[in-house]
Amino acid sequence: MTRFAFVWYYRILQSSEQKERTIGDINYRANNRIRAREVRLIDPDGENIGVVPLEEARKIAAEAELDLVEVAPNANPPVCKVMDLGKFLYEQEKKRQKARKSQKIVEVKEIRLRPKTTAHHTQFKVRDARRWLENNKKVNVRIQFRGREVHYPEIAMDMLKEIAEELSDVGVVEQRPSREGYSMLMVLAPLKE
Repeated sequence: MTRFAFVWYYRILQSSEQKERTIGDINYRANNRIRAREVRLIDPDGENIGVVPLEEARKIAAEAELDLVEVAPNANPPVCKVMDLGKFLYEQEKKRQKARKSQKIVEVKEIRLRPKTTAHHTQFKVRDARRWLENNKKVNVRIQFRGREVHYPEIAMDMLKEIAEELSDVGVVEQRPSREGYSMLMVLAPLKE
């Protein structure tokens, strides 16, 4: 084996040994990866055994044919629990999926106008915004400035006020009109029933 191949092989071995099981943002150290000398041990039934040396905790986990998992690494001493790591990770993943499923996702739509947009064209856009608000979607109303138009924000402010008044029966202003560079933005949210 050449020196290059040996170094490459050694790095692969090293990285595979250092991998820790990850759930979301939490890394769980288990069994031989735990680095503390002493740990606060919790048995499989949830009983607090107390502070014990790491070797004794590993022995207790081996006798129960389960894993020793570090659940609170920042505590002093770290808290370890005797449990089935695979089952624990599976249950955590299920909880995360259930939380994601029950999470309410609000879709945001946007209408873009210019200060020179005609009233007829504005009505088309307002009609779309009304439909979206009735379907429980938020609406960003953005007025885009070009050139010297940026020096006359009061025109855009008047347009946004008119749009907010027209949609007041189906929506409420969530974010008041504010300047963002070469545009002015207002956010409308659907009325809560």
